This record gives sequence, C-alpha cells and structure tokens, in this order.
Amino acid sequence: LEFQHGTTEGSLQPQECSPRCANRCSNTQYKKPCLFFCQKCCAKCLCVPPGTYGNKQVCPCYNNWKTKRGGPKCP
Repeated sequence: LEFQHGTTEGSLQPQECSPRCANRCSNTQYKKPCLFFCQKCCAKCLCVPPGTYGNKQVCPCYNNWKTKRGGPKCP
C-alpha cells in the first residue's frame, strides 16, 4: 500500500505537497500557475495524482474541484 501514499485523498502531510507538486508540474511550460494551483489543491485534498498529468480519478477531491467557469481547478 506504500504505492498509494500521497495519491489517495488525505494521505499526505501538508509539508509533502511541495515535492509532489514539483513532480506533478515538472513537464509543463506553465510551471508557476501549475505549482500554485497544485499546492492549493494539495493543501485542501492532501493528495496529488501520480504522474505529470491525468490519473486524477485516484483523488476525487482533486479531480472534482472546479473553477467558477466549470473547468478543472487542479492540474
């Protein structure tokens, strides 16, 4: 179950968000906004999906948080 650590809702400590988000955002050219929103989402959900994109179904909180316009808030 160690593999699940950090990817399922509530499994992270707040201080673990930074390295998880750095990894999550490592492939984008929009690092600053990606990191900003990832940190926000991680602080709320205490999880970051694995990989650099997609896989959001493992963390419904992260997946279902929408912007005012209805788009996905979390990268």
